[in-house]
Amino acid sequence: MIIRQLLEHDRPPMELLLSADPSRDKVEAYFKRGECFAAFIGEEISGVYVLLPTRPGTVELVNVAVALQYQGQGIGKKLVQHAVQTAADAGYRTMEVGTGNSSVNQLALYQKCGFRIVSVDLDFFTRHYPEAIYENGILCRDMLRLTRELHH
Repeated sequence: MIIRQLLEHDRPPMELLLSADPSRDKVEAYFKRGECFAAFIGEEISGVYVLLPTRPGTVELVNVAVALQYQGQGIGKKLVQHAVQTAADAGYRTMEVGTGNSSVNQLALYQKCGFRIVSVDLDFFTRHYPEAIYENGILCRDMLRLTRELHH
């Protein structure tokens, strides 16, 4: 597996990005503002993430997604670890990530990768998304915010 940055001329893996965030407008906005990285197995994209600078010294990890046929193989963890290293190498001091209260697997992954829950944005998803989102039989309502200090 190879992870590399997608460049402007690369076609964004929109279906995969939308699997992690159902809002096409939001996905297109942060794809343009951030740096998108994709994991490749052969010519096929197996996973993706976007790094989005938010303020001096801080970057947000958004839209970590692994294609269905590759889930459960450690690709998500490799993507998060790659994002942490890439951000540290770029001089960022802090990485933030937000995930839904219903995203139990993602929440576990981020904590295994050294992130800590720092806040909850109550009703974030019900305020910002017109359609109800369900994962694992749970209504996704609240945004859990996590952070991790980066070391150079």
